[in-house]
Amino acid sequence: MSQYTAFKDRKEHHVMMSQKQLALAKLDQKKEALFSLSDALWDHPETGFHENFAAESYCKALAQEGFLVEENLAGIKTAFSGTFGSGGPVIGFLGEFDALPGLSQQAGISEKQAVVPGGAGHGCGHNLLGVGSLAAAIAVKQYLQETGMPGTVKFFGCPAEEGGSGKGFMARAGVFNGLDLAFSWHPADVNVVSSESSTANYQICYHFRGVSSHAALAPELGRSALDALELMNIGVQFLREHIPVTSRIHYAITDTGGNAPGVVQPYAQAMYLIRSPELHQVKELFERVNKIARGAAMMTETQVEIEFVKACSNTVLNATLLEVMQKNLEEIPSDFFTQEDRELAGRIAATYSGDGYFEELLAGIQDPALRETIAADRGNPLHSVVMPYPKEQQGFVSSDVGDVSWNCPVAQISTTTMPAGTPMHSWQAVSVGKSSMAHKGMLYAAKVMAASAIDTLEHPDLIVRAKEEFDRRTGGQAYVSPIPPDVNPRIQ
Repeated sequence: MSQYTAFKDRKEHHVMMSQKQLALAKLDQKKEALFSLSDALWDHPETGFHENFAAESYCKALAQEGFLVEENLAGIKTAFSGTFGSGGPVIGFLGEFDALPGLSQQAGISEKQAVVPGGAGHGCGHNLLGVGSLAAAIAVKQYLQETGMPGTVKFFGCPAEEGGSGKGFMARAGVFNGLDLAFSWHPADVNVVSSESSTANYQICYHFRGVSSHAALAPELGRSALDALELMNIGVQFLREHIPVTSRIHYAITDTGGNAPGVVQPYAQAMYLIRSPELHQVKELFERVNKIARGAAMMTETQVEIEFVKACSNTVLNATLLEVMQKNLEEIPSDFFTQEDRELAGRIAATYSGDGYFEELLAGIQDPALRETIAADRGNPLHSVVMPYPKEQQGFVSSDVGDVSWNCPVAQISTTTMPAGTPMHSWQAVSVGKSSMAHKGMLYAAKVMAASAIDTLEHPDLIVRAKEEFDRRTGGQAYVSPIPPDVNPRIQ
Protein backbone atom coordinates (compact mmCIF):
# COMPACT_ATOMS: atom_id res chain seq x y z
CA MET A 1 0.00 0.00 0.00
CA SER A 2 1.41 3.39 -1.02
CA GLN A 3 1.67 6.34 1.37
CA TYR A 4 -0.91 8.17 -0.75
CA THR A 5 -3.40 5.28 -0.58
CA ALA A 6 -2.96 4.96 3.17
CA PHE A 7 -3.46 8.69 3.60
CA LYS A 8 -6.53 8.62 1.32
CA ASP A 9 -8.03 5.75 3.32
CA ARG A 10 -7.42 7.57 6.60
CA LYS A 11 -8.96 10.75 5.18
CA GLU A 12 -12.02 8.90 3.90
CA HIS A 13 -12.44 7.17 7.26
CA HIS A 14 -12.25 10.53 9.02
CA VAL A 15 -14.92 11.94 6.71
CA MET A 16 -17.17 8.92 7.31
CA MET A 17 -16.82 9.26 11.04
CA SER A 18 -17.63 12.96 10.77
CA GLN A 19 -20.75 12.14 8.78
CA LYS A 20 -21.78 9.67 11.49
CA GLN A 21 -21.43 12.36 14.11
CA LEU A 22 -23.33 14.83 11.94
CA ALA A 23 -26.16 12.32 11.50
CA LEU A 24 -26.47 11.90 15.26
CA ALA A 25 -26.25 15.65 15.78
CA LYS A 26 -29.18 16.02 13.39
CA LEU A 27 -31.35 14.36 16.01
CA ASP A 28 -30.50 17.10 18.50
CA GLN A 29 -31.76 19.63 15.94
CA LYS A 30 -34.98 17.67 15.49
CA LYS A 31 -35.51 16.65 19.10
CA GLU A 32 -38.32 19.07 19.92
CA ALA A 33 -40.39 17.82 16.98
CA LEU A 34 -39.67 14.23 18.02
CA PHE A 35 -40.68 14.94 21.62
CA SER A 36 -43.88 16.60 20.40
CA LEU A 37 -44.77 13.56 18.31
CA SER A 38 -44.17 11.22 21.24
CA ASP A 39 -46.28 13.42 23.53
CA ALA A 40 -49.08 13.57 20.96
CA LEU A 41 -49.17 9.78 20.89
CA TRP A 42 -49.22 9.75 24.70
CA ASP A 43 -52.19 12.15 24.56
CA HIS A 44 -54.02 9.84 22.13
CA PRO A 45 -53.54 6.33 23.54
CA GLU A 46 -54.91 3.65 21.21
CA THR A 47 -55.08 -0.09 21.77
CA GLY A 48 -53.88 -2.75 19.35
CA PHE A 49 -55.03 -2.57 15.72
CA HIS A 50 -56.89 0.67 16.48
CA GLU A 51 -53.88 3.00 16.35
CA ASN A 52 -55.39 5.25 13.69
CA PHE A 53 -54.10 8.56 15.05
CA ALA A 54 -50.65 7.06 15.53
CA ALA A 55 -50.47 5.56 12.04
CA GLU A 56 -51.60 8.81 10.42
CA SER A 57 -49.09 10.83 12.48
CA TYR A 58 -46.18 8.54 11.63
CA CYS A 59 -46.99 8.37 7.92
CA LYS A 60 -47.13 12.17 7.79
CA ALA A 61 -43.79 12.47 9.61
CA LEU A 62 -42.17 9.87 7.33
CA ALA A 63 -43.39 11.64 4.19
CA GLN A 64 -42.09 14.98 5.48
CA GLU A 65 -38.67 13.38 6.03
CA GLY A 66 -38.56 12.10 2.46
CA PHE A 67 -39.40 8.45 3.10
CA LEU A 68 -41.52 6.51 0.63
CA VAL A 69 -44.56 5.46 2.67
CA GLU A 70 -46.41 2.19 2.16
CA GLU A 71 -49.63 1.66 4.13
CA ASN A 72 -51.95 -1.23 4.89
CA LEU A 73 -49.15 -3.78 5.19
CA ALA A 74 -50.30 -7.39 5.57
CA GLY A 75 -53.84 -6.09 5.13
CA ILE A 76 -53.64 -4.31 8.50
CA LYS A 77 -54.87 -0.74 8.45
CA THR A 78 -52.39 0.50 11.06
CA ALA A 79 -49.31 -1.33 9.73
CA PHE A 80 -47.02 0.69 7.46
CA SER A 81 -43.44 1.33 6.43
CA GLY A 82 -41.22 4.18 5.33
CA THR A 83 -38.30 3.52 2.96
CA PHE A 84 -35.33 5.66 1.95
CA GLY A 85 -32.37 4.81 -0.25
CA SER A 86 -31.57 2.09 -2.74
CA GLY A 87 -29.56 -1.09 -2.89
CA GLY A 88 -28.08 -2.99 -0.02
CA PRO A 89 -27.63 -3.39 2.80
CA VAL A 90 -31.24 -3.01 3.90
CA ILE A 91 -31.52 -1.97 7.54
CA GLY A 92 -34.81 -1.93 9.43
CA PHE A 93 -36.00 -0.15 12.56
CA LEU A 94 -39.02 -1.52 14.40
CA GLY A 95 -41.58 0.88 15.83
CA GLU A 96 -44.44 0.13 18.21
CA PHE A 97 -47.15 2.55 19.31
CA ASP A 98 -50.08 0.68 20.90
CA ALA A 99 -51.33 1.50 24.39
CA LEU A 100 -52.82 -0.71 27.10
CA PRO A 101 -56.47 -0.73 28.20
CA GLY A 102 -57.41 0.52 31.64
CA LEU A 103 -54.18 2.45 32.28
CA SER A 104 -55.29 6.03 31.71
CA GLN A 105 -53.21 8.29 33.93
CA GLN A 106 -52.41 11.97 34.24
CA ALA A 107 -48.86 12.91 33.38
CA GLY A 108 -46.15 13.89 35.82
CA ILE A 109 -47.95 13.24 39.09
CA SER A 110 -47.18 10.74 41.85
CA GLU A 111 -50.69 9.49 42.50
CA LYS A 112 -53.01 7.27 40.53
CA GLN A 113 -55.45 9.55 38.73
CA ALA A 114 -56.96 8.73 35.34
CA VAL A 115 -57.40 11.19 32.51
CA VAL A 116 -60.34 9.11 31.26
CA PRO A 117 -61.70 6.58 33.79
CA GLY A 118 -61.24 3.13 32.31
CA GLY A 119 -59.36 4.57 29.34
CA ALA A 120 -56.13 3.40 27.77
CA GLY A 121 -52.62 4.55 28.63
CA HIS A 122 -49.03 4.02 27.49
CA GLY A 123 -47.99 1.75 30.34
CA CYS A 124 -45.21 0.15 28.28
CA GLY A 125 -43.81 3.35 26.82
CA HIS A 126 -44.69 2.60 23.23
CA ASN A 127 -45.23 6.29 22.51
CA LEU A 128 -41.49 6.57 23.12
CA LEU A 129 -40.52 3.28 21.48
CA GLY A 130 -41.93 4.08 18.06
CA VAL A 131 -40.64 7.65 17.93
CA GLY A 132 -37.18 6.57 19.11
CA SER A 133 -36.98 4.05 16.26
CA LEU A 134 -38.27 6.66 13.80
CA ALA A 135 -35.56 9.06 14.97
CA ALA A 136 -32.90 6.40 14.40
CA ALA A 137 -34.22 5.82 10.88
CA ILE A 138 -34.09 9.58 10.20
CA ALA A 139 -30.45 9.75 11.36
CA VAL A 140 -29.45 6.84 9.09
CA LYS A 141 -31.34 8.48 6.21
CA GLN A 142 -29.32 11.64 6.84
CA TYR A 143 -26.11 9.62 6.79
CA LEU A 144 -26.97 7.89 3.49
CA GLN A 145 -27.99 11.21 1.98
CA GLU A 146 -24.81 13.00 2.95
CA THR A 147 -22.34 10.23 2.12
CA GLY A 148 -23.99 8.92 -1.04
CA MET A 149 -23.33 5.40 0.16
CA PRO A 150 -25.52 2.60 -1.19
CA GLY A 151 -28.02 1.24 1.28
CA THR A 152 -31.65 1.34 2.29
CA VAL A 153 -33.20 2.26 5.60
CA LYS A 154 -36.73 1.15 6.46
CA PHE A 155 -38.94 2.13 9.37
CA PHE A 156 -41.71 -0.34 10.19
CA GLY A 157 -44.84 0.81 11.95
CA CYS A 158 -45.88 -2.30 13.87
CA PRO A 159 -49.29 -2.31 15.56
CA ALA A 160 -50.66 -4.36 18.44
CA GLU A 161 -47.53 -5.65 20.13
CA GLU A 162 -49.60 -5.95 23.31
CA GLY A 163 -51.70 -9.07 22.83
CA GLY A 164 -52.00 -8.84 19.07
CA SER A 165 -48.58 -9.84 17.69
CA GLY A 166 -48.80 -7.35 14.85
CA LYS A 167 -45.25 -8.17 13.73
CA GLY A 168 -46.22 -11.85 13.62
CA PHE A 169 -48.95 -11.17 11.08
CA MET A 170 -46.60 -8.85 9.18
CA ALA A 171 -43.88 -11.51 9.15
CA ARG A 172 -46.34 -14.13 7.92
CA ALA A 173 -47.15 -11.83 5.00
CA GLY A 174 -43.46 -11.45 4.14
CA VAL A 175 -43.18 -7.79 5.17
CA PHE A 176 -39.68 -8.29 6.63
CA ASN A 177 -38.33 -10.31 3.71
CA GLY A 178 -35.20 -8.79 2.23
CA LEU A 179 -33.94 -7.17 5.43
CA ASP A 180 -30.24 -7.62 6.12
CA LEU A 181 -30.65 -6.68 9.77
CA ALA A 182 -32.94 -4.78 12.14
CA PHE A 183 -32.73 -2.78 15.35
CA SER A 184 -35.19 -1.97 18.10
CA TRP A 185 -35.29 -0.83 21.72
CA HIS A 186 -37.58 -0.60 24.73
CA PRO A 187 -38.14 2.03 27.42
CA ALA A 188 -36.88 0.81 30.79
CA ASP A 189 -35.21 1.84 34.04
CA VAL A 190 -31.65 0.94 33.04
CA ASN A 191 -29.30 1.18 30.05
CA VAL A 192 -28.49 -2.32 28.84
CA VAL A 193 -28.37 -4.48 25.71
CA SER A 194 -31.11 -7.09 25.46
CA SER A 195 -29.35 -10.45 25.70
CA GLU A 196 -32.38 -12.24 27.13
CA SER A 197 -34.30 -14.45 24.74
CA SER A 198 -38.08 -13.98 24.84
CA THR A 199 -40.49 -16.90 24.88
CA ALA A 200 -42.71 -18.10 22.08
CA ASN A 201 -46.44 -17.99 22.79
CA TYR A 202 -49.96 -18.81 21.67
CA GLN A 203 -52.98 -16.75 22.69
CA ILE A 204 -56.21 -18.71 22.58
CA CYS A 205 -59.83 -17.80 23.31
CA TYR A 206 -62.10 -20.55 24.65
CA HIS A 207 -65.81 -20.06 24.01
CA PHE A 208 -68.16 -22.28 26.02
CA ARG A 209 -71.82 -22.54 24.99
CA GLY A 210 -74.51 -24.20 27.05
CA VAL A 211 -78.26 -23.97 27.60
CA SER A 212 -80.01 -21.28 29.62
CA SER A 213 -82.74 -22.08 32.11
CA HIS A 214 -84.20 -20.94 35.43
CA ALA A 215 -81.66 -21.96 38.04
CA ALA A 216 -84.34 -22.72 40.64
CA LEU A 217 -87.45 -23.84 38.73
CA ALA A 218 -85.79 -25.97 36.06
CA PRO A 219 -82.07 -26.41 36.78
CA GLU A 220 -82.16 -29.84 35.12
CA LEU A 221 -82.84 -28.18 31.76
CA GLY A 222 -79.77 -25.95 31.95
CA ARG A 223 -76.23 -26.67 30.88
CA SER A 224 -73.92 -24.11 32.40
CA ALA A 225 -71.16 -22.67 30.21
CA LEU A 226 -69.79 -20.95 33.29
CA ASP A 227 -69.47 -24.29 35.09
CA ALA A 228 -67.51 -25.59 32.13
CA LEU A 229 -65.20 -22.60 32.18
CA GLU A 230 -64.58 -22.95 35.91
CA LEU A 231 -63.80 -26.64 35.52
CA MET A 232 -61.38 -25.83 32.73
CA ASN A 233 -59.60 -23.27 34.89
CA ILE A 234 -59.31 -25.76 37.75
CA GLY A 235 -57.90 -28.33 35.36
CA VAL A 236 -55.29 -25.90 34.07
CA GLN A 237 -54.29 -25.01 37.64
CA PHE A 238 -53.53 -28.69 38.26
CA LEU A 239 -51.70 -28.84 34.93
CA ARG A 240 -49.28 -26.12 36.06
CA GLU A 241 -47.65 -28.63 38.43
CA HIS A 242 -46.68 -30.78 35.48
CA ILE A 243 -45.23 -28.36 32.94
CA PRO A 244 -41.60 -27.29 32.38
CA VAL A 245 -40.33 -24.68 34.84
CA THR A 246 -39.56 -22.35 31.93
CA SER A 247 -43.18 -22.41 30.69
CA ARG A 248 -46.04 -20.17 31.75
CA ILE A 249 -49.84 -20.33 31.39
CA HIS A 250 -51.95 -17.22 32.13
CA TYR A 251 -55.66 -16.61 31.75
CA ALA A 252 -58.35 -13.98 31.98
CA ILE A 253 -62.08 -14.65 32.24
CA THR A 254 -63.39 -12.24 29.65
CA ASP A 255 -67.11 -13.11 29.75
CA THR A 256 -68.96 -14.84 32.59
CA GLY A 257 -72.24 -14.95 30.71
CA GLY A 258 -74.07 -12.41 32.83
CA ASN A 259 -74.59 -11.20 36.41
CA ALA A 260 -77.86 -12.93 37.33
CA PRO A 261 -77.21 -15.95 39.60
CA GLY A 262 -80.76 -17.18 39.03
CA VAL A 263 -79.91 -17.92 35.38
CA VAL A 264 -77.96 -20.93 34.19
CA GLN A 265 -75.36 -19.11 32.11
CA PRO A 266 -75.47 -20.19 28.46
CA TYR A 267 -72.15 -18.59 27.48
CA ALA A 268 -68.73 -18.01 29.03
CA GLN A 269 -65.35 -17.09 27.62
CA ALA A 270 -61.72 -17.04 28.73
CA MET A 271 -58.48 -15.96 27.09
CA TYR A 272 -55.36 -18.06 27.65
CA LEU A 273 -51.73 -17.18 26.99
CA ILE A 274 -49.30 -20.09 26.78
CA ARG A 275 -45.54 -19.38 26.80
CA SER A 276 -42.45 -21.56 26.42
CA PRO A 277 -38.87 -21.04 25.23
CA GLU A 278 -39.56 -22.83 21.94
CA LEU A 279 -42.59 -23.13 19.69
CA HIS A 280 -42.82 -26.92 19.81
CA GLN A 281 -43.15 -26.69 23.60
CA VAL A 282 -45.96 -24.14 23.25
CA LYS A 283 -47.75 -26.41 20.79
CA GLU A 284 -47.49 -29.37 23.16
CA LEU A 285 -48.94 -27.35 26.06
CA PHE A 286 -51.65 -25.97 23.79
CA GLU A 287 -52.78 -29.50 22.98
CA ARG A 288 -52.86 -30.40 26.68
CA VAL A 289 -54.90 -27.30 27.55
CA ASN A 290 -57.30 -28.13 24.72
CA LYS A 291 -57.86 -31.60 26.20
CA ILE A 292 -58.80 -29.99 29.51
CA ALA A 293 -61.22 -27.61 27.76
CA ARG A 294 -62.88 -30.45 25.86
CA GLY A 295 -63.04 -32.52 29.05
CA ALA A 296 -64.75 -29.66 30.89
CA ALA A 297 -67.26 -29.36 28.05
CA MET A 298 -67.91 -33.10 28.16
CA MET A 299 -68.47 -33.06 31.93
CA THR A 300 -71.01 -30.25 31.67
CA GLU A 301 -72.63 -31.30 28.39
CA THR A 302 -71.70 -27.99 26.82
CA GLN A 303 -69.86 -27.11 23.64
CA VAL A 304 -66.45 -25.47 23.40
CA GLU A 305 -65.05 -23.52 20.48
CA ILE A 306 -61.29 -23.02 20.45
CA GLU A 307 -60.31 -19.75 18.72
CA PHE A 308 -56.66 -19.28 17.85
CA VAL A 309 -56.06 -15.53 18.39
CA LYS A 310 -52.36 -14.98 17.75
CA ALA A 311 -48.87 -16.33 18.29
CA CYS A 312 -45.28 -15.19 18.26
CA SER A 313 -41.90 -16.86 17.95
CA ASN A 314 -39.06 -16.92 20.43
CA THR A 315 -36.23 -14.45 19.93
CA VAL A 316 -33.08 -15.43 18.08
CA LEU A 317 -30.27 -13.45 19.71
CA ASN A 318 -27.36 -12.00 17.75
CA ALA A 319 -24.26 -11.27 19.80
CA THR A 320 -22.47 -9.67 16.85
CA LEU A 321 -24.99 -6.83 16.68
CA LEU A 322 -25.48 -6.67 20.44
CA GLU A 323 -21.75 -6.04 20.90
CA VAL A 324 -21.95 -3.17 18.42
CA MET A 325 -24.85 -1.72 20.41
CA GLN A 326 -22.95 -2.20 23.68
CA LYS A 327 -20.04 -0.18 22.27
CA ASN A 328 -22.36 2.67 21.31
CA LEU A 329 -24.20 2.57 24.63
CA GLU A 330 -20.84 3.16 26.30
CA GLU A 331 -19.51 5.75 23.84
CA ILE A 332 -22.57 7.99 23.56
CA PRO A 333 -23.04 10.12 26.73
CA SER A 334 -25.80 8.83 29.01
CA ASP A 335 -25.36 11.11 32.05
CA PHE A 336 -27.88 13.78 31.05
CA PHE A 337 -30.54 13.75 33.77
CA THR A 338 -31.13 16.94 35.76
CA GLN A 339 -32.00 17.45 39.39
CA GLU A 340 -35.58 18.13 38.31
CA ASP A 341 -35.65 14.75 36.54
CA ARG A 342 -34.38 13.03 39.66
CA GLU A 343 -36.88 14.77 41.92
CA LEU A 344 -39.82 13.58 39.78
CA ALA A 345 -38.32 10.10 39.66
CA GLY A 346 -38.03 10.12 43.45
CA ARG A 347 -41.68 11.08 43.93
CA ILE A 348 -42.80 8.33 41.56
CA ALA A 349 -40.46 5.73 43.07
CA ALA A 350 -41.91 6.41 46.52
CA THR A 351 -45.25 4.94 45.34
CA TYR A 352 -44.00 1.37 44.87
CA SER A 353 -41.72 -1.08 46.60
CA GLY A 354 -38.23 -1.33 45.20
CA ASP A 355 -37.15 -4.17 47.49
CA GLY A 356 -34.49 -6.33 45.87
CA TYR A 357 -34.08 -4.09 42.83
CA PHE A 358 -30.42 -3.24 43.39
CA GLU A 359 -29.53 -6.77 44.42
CA GLU A 360 -30.98 -8.02 41.14
CA LEU A 361 -29.13 -5.29 39.25
CA LEU A 362 -25.81 -6.28 40.86
CA ALA A 363 -26.26 -9.99 40.26
CA GLY A 364 -23.73 -11.30 37.78
CA ILE A 365 -21.61 -8.11 37.65
CA GLN A 366 -18.01 -9.17 38.25
CA ASP A 367 -16.24 -5.84 37.73
CA PRO A 368 -15.55 -4.50 41.28
CA ALA A 369 -15.46 -0.87 40.13
CA LEU A 370 -18.82 -1.12 38.39
CA ARG A 371 -20.35 -2.96 41.36
CA GLU A 372 -19.17 -0.12 43.56
CA THR A 373 -20.59 2.48 41.17
CA ILE A 374 -24.01 0.83 41.08
CA ALA A 375 -24.03 0.18 44.83
CA ALA A 376 -23.23 3.84 45.45
CA ASP A 377 -26.19 4.71 43.25
CA ARG A 378 -28.58 2.83 45.54
CA GLY A 379 -30.35 5.97 46.71
CA ASN A 380 -30.59 7.42 43.20
CA PRO A 381 -34.04 6.93 41.70
CA LEU A 382 -32.80 7.47 38.12
CA HIS A 383 -29.99 5.49 36.52
CA SER A 384 -27.59 6.85 33.93
CA VAL A 385 -24.99 4.08 34.30
CA VAL A 386 -24.51 1.68 31.36
CA MET A 387 -24.66 -1.93 32.42
CA PRO A 388 -21.95 -4.32 31.20
CA TYR A 389 -22.74 -6.81 28.48
CA PRO A 390 -25.00 -9.32 30.26
CA LYS A 391 -24.81 -13.08 29.99
CA GLU A 392 -27.31 -14.58 27.60
CA GLN A 393 -30.27 -16.17 29.34
CA GLN A 394 -33.81 -17.34 28.78
CA GLY A 395 -36.46 -14.83 29.72
CA PHE A 396 -40.15 -15.31 30.45
CA VAL A 397 -41.78 -12.43 28.60
CA SER A 398 -42.79 -12.63 24.95
CA SER A 399 -42.48 -10.20 22.07
CA ASP A 400 -43.41 -10.32 18.41
CA VAL A 401 -39.90 -9.00 17.71
CA GLY A 402 -39.13 -12.71 17.88
CA ASP A 403 -40.79 -13.23 14.49
CA VAL A 404 -38.58 -10.57 12.92
CA SER A 405 -35.52 -12.22 14.49
CA TRP A 406 -36.27 -15.40 12.52
CA ASN A 407 -36.16 -13.36 9.30
CA CYS A 408 -32.88 -11.51 9.82
CA PRO A 409 -30.35 -10.65 12.55
CA VAL A 410 -32.01 -8.40 15.15
CA ALA A 411 -30.59 -6.57 18.16
CA GLN A 412 -32.30 -4.54 20.87
CA ILE A 413 -31.41 -2.30 23.80
CA SER A 414 -33.20 -0.80 26.75
CA THR A 415 -32.54 2.72 27.99
CA THR A 416 -33.55 4.64 31.09
CA THR A 417 -36.79 6.53 30.57
CA MET A 418 -38.35 5.94 33.99
CA PRO A 419 -37.41 5.64 37.68
CA ALA A 420 -35.49 2.65 38.99
CA GLY A 421 -37.73 -0.32 39.68
CA THR A 422 -40.78 1.10 37.89
CA PRO A 423 -43.23 -1.75 37.28
CA MET A 424 -44.15 -1.99 33.62
CA HIS A 425 -47.81 -1.88 32.64
CA SER A 426 -48.50 0.42 35.60
CA TRP A 427 -49.90 3.90 36.14
CA GLN A 428 -46.41 4.96 37.25
CA ALA A 429 -44.99 4.04 33.84
CA VAL A 430 -47.74 6.07 32.19
CA SER A 431 -47.21 9.07 34.45
CA VAL A 432 -43.59 9.60 33.37
CA GLY A 433 -44.23 8.98 29.66
CA LYS A 434 -44.22 12.69 28.75
CA SER A 435 -41.47 13.72 31.15
CA SER A 436 -38.06 15.17 30.43
CA MET A 437 -36.41 11.95 31.63
CA ALA A 438 -38.48 9.96 29.11
CA HIS A 439 -37.58 12.31 26.25
CA LYS A 440 -33.86 12.16 27.04
CA GLY A 441 -33.83 8.38 27.33
CA MET A 442 -35.68 8.07 24.03
CA LEU A 443 -33.21 10.34 22.21
CA TYR A 444 -30.30 8.40 23.68
CA ALA A 445 -31.80 5.13 22.42
CA ALA A 446 -32.27 6.65 18.96
CA LYS A 447 -28.63 7.71 18.81
CA VAL A 448 -27.38 4.29 19.94
CA MET A 449 -29.50 2.50 17.34
CA ALA A 450 -28.53 4.90 14.56
CA ALA A 451 -24.84 4.74 15.47
CA SER A 452 -24.99 0.94 15.48
CA ALA A 453 -26.63 0.85 12.05
CA ILE A 454 -24.06 3.29 10.66
CA ASP A 455 -21.26 1.11 12.07
CA THR A 456 -22.58 -1.79 10.00
CA LEU A 457 -22.66 0.44 6.91
CA GLU A 458 -19.06 1.51 7.49
CA HIS A 459 -17.92 -2.01 8.33
CA PRO A 460 -19.76 -4.48 6.07
CA ASP A 461 -17.90 -7.37 7.70
CA LEU A 462 -20.18 -6.86 10.71
CA ILE A 463 -23.18 -7.68 8.54
CA VAL A 464 -21.43 -10.78 7.20
CA ARG A 465 -20.63 -11.95 10.73
CA ALA A 466 -24.15 -11.17 11.98
CA LYS A 467 -25.63 -13.26 9.18
CA GLU A 468 -23.21 -16.13 9.82
CA GLU A 469 -24.25 -16.10 13.49
CA PHE A 470 -27.90 -15.94 12.45
CA ASP A 471 -27.44 -19.05 10.33
CA ARG A 472 -25.72 -20.86 13.20
CA ARG A 473 -28.39 -20.00 15.74
CA THR A 474 -31.32 -20.88 13.48
CA GLY A 475 -29.59 -23.98 12.17
CA GLY A 476 -30.41 -22.79 8.69
CA GLN A 477 -34.11 -23.27 9.44
CA ALA A 478 -36.37 -21.02 7.39
CA TYR A 479 -38.95 -18.92 9.19
CA VAL A 480 -42.32 -20.61 9.55
CA SER A 481 -45.09 -18.47 10.98
CA PRO A 482 -46.66 -19.88 14.15
CA ILE A 483 -49.95 -18.21 13.18
CA PRO A 484 -52.17 -20.52 11.11
CA PRO A 485 -52.91 -19.19 7.61
CA ASP A 486 -56.66 -18.92 8.27
CA VAL A 487 -56.23 -16.76 11.39
CA ASN A 488 -56.63 -13.00 10.93
CA PRO A 489 -55.87 -10.16 13.36
CA ARG A 490 -58.55 -10.01 16.05
CA ILE A 491 -59.86 -6.49 15.62
CA GLN A 492 -62.74 -5.67 17.95
